Amino acid sequence: MAQSQYGGRSDLADKASEMKDKATDQLKNVAERAEGLANDAIEHLRETGAGEVAGNLKGAVDKSVREQPMATLALAAAVGFVLGALWKS
Repeated sequence: MAQSQYGGRSDLADKASEMKDKATDQLKNVAERAEGLANDAIEHLRETGAGEVAGNLKGAVDKSVREQPMATLALAAAVGFVLGALWKS
């Protein structure tokens, strides 16, 4: 009975395959757009010199980890908590 109600199993399989193909195409489109946005952001960061700032920040964090590991861990936990609270709201 279920086959006659829905037009047969082959119709269901065809529709499922068609939906899968559409979803795959949409995911590809989203991935391409995200890649384009990421490339634009990277280019913008390069133009603004943010790479130099990131390098300086990395050096400061490395020094802090060596000299005061517990304070650095506590700071990282606090920053993570704040970012999590902001993300949630």
